[in-house]
Amino acid sequence: MVSQTWKKAAALIGAAALVGSLSACTTGQTTPGAGKGEDDTVNVTLILKDLVNPFFVALEEGAQNQAEKDDVKITVEAGSKDGDEQGQIQAIENAITRGDDGILILPSGPGVYDAIEKARDAGLVVIGLDTPTDPADVVDMTFATDNFAAGQQIGEWAAKKLDGEHAVIALLDQFNDRVIQTDLNRDQGFLTGMGIDTADKGKNGDEAKTGDYSGGTYEIACQEPTTGAQDGGRTAMENCLSANGDINLVYTINEPAAEGAAAAIEAAGLSDKITIVSIDGACAGVDLVASGKLGATSMQFPVAMAEKGVETIASVVRGGKIPAPSEGLEFVNTGTELVAADGLGLTFTAPDAATSTCWG
Repeated sequence: MVSQTWKKAAALIGAAALVGSLSACTTGQTTPGAGKGEDDTVNVTLILKDLVNPFFVALEEGAQNQAEKDDVKITVEAGSKDGDEQGQIQAIENAITRGDDGILILPSGPGVYDAIEKARDAGLVVIGLDTPTDPADVVDMTFATDNFAAGQQIGEWAAKKLDGEHAVIALLDQFNDRVIQTDLNRDQGFLTGMGIDTADKGKNGDEAKTGDYSGGTYEIACQEPTTGAQDGGRTAMENCLSANGDINLVYTINEPAAEGAAAAIEAAGLSDKITIVSIDGACAGVDLVASGKLGATSMQFPVAMAEKGVETIASVVRGGKIPAPSEGLEFVNTGTELVAADGLGLTFTAPDAATSTCWG
C-alpha cells in the first residue's frame, strides 16, 4: 500500500496542476460570452441529468459554493430523468431566453447538441461537466473524469482479484439506445483493464463474447442497460442471473446501479460468489466497499468539476480564456483514485482514508 504521506503529496500536486491549467493557460480561445466587468454578477444555468442521483446533487452543491465566491447566480434545471434529452433542450432554451451568460451541462445525449450550438451562437459560454461530447468542440470545454482510465483501474483490479479464475462477466451499462461517451469509455476501459480486446473502442458490445483476459479465460454473460439507477441495476442484474447463474464478476456504470445489482445478488444468495466493481466514489459507495458489497470503485471528483466549471464561465465572461485540455485529452481531467480494501498490488486508497476525500 502506498504511504499516506505520498498520497497526500500526490493529491496536492494533482490539485495544483488542475488549478494551474485554469489560471496559467494563455493559449485557449476567448469565447463570445466576454463582456462583463469584475463587479458584474454572472448568470449561469446548471443543467443536470436529473435532480435525484447523488452525483448530480454533489455537482450542484459544488457549483453553488463556487458561485458565492465568484459572484455568480446559478439557476438549476434538469431533465425528468437520466436520458431526458428533450427536458435538457428546454432548459437550454430557457437559459437563452433569460439572457444568461453561460451554461454548465451534463449532456444526456447527442440530441441536445443542436440546442447547445444555438446557445453558443447566442453568445453563451457552454461548459460540459462529467460527460464529454462527441465531438469535443460541441461545447467550449469539458471538466470530467478520464472515464476510460477510471474503467481501466477497476478492470485491472478485477483481473487481479480473479487470480486466474475463469471470468463470467456481467456488463451493466447506462444505455443501449444511444452512445454516451461516459458510458462507452467506462465500459471499454474496464474491458481493456481486464486485458480483453475491445475491437473497436468506439463501439459497445463488439468484443468477442469469449476469449482470454490477462489472467485466464472469460465469457461475457450479458450486457444490460441500467440508466445509471438503483432500480435499473437490480432489474439488469436479475435478467443477467436468469440468463447465466455462473456470473462471478459484475461491472456497473456507477454506484447506484451497483447497489441495485448487489441487492439482486443478495436476494439470489450469491453475495459470496460474485465481485462487483464500479465507478463513482461517493461516500455511500465508499461505505459499500468497506462493507464488502462492492469490491472496488474508481473515485471521481464532481465537486471539483463543478467548481472549475463555474470559475471558468465567470472568468471568460469577464474577459478570460477557455483553459487548455489536459495533455493527450480533449477535456480537463479532474482525476480518479482506486478505492478498495486491498489494492492487490495496485496504487489504491483504503475506504477509511477515502471517507475524507469522497466526492471532494
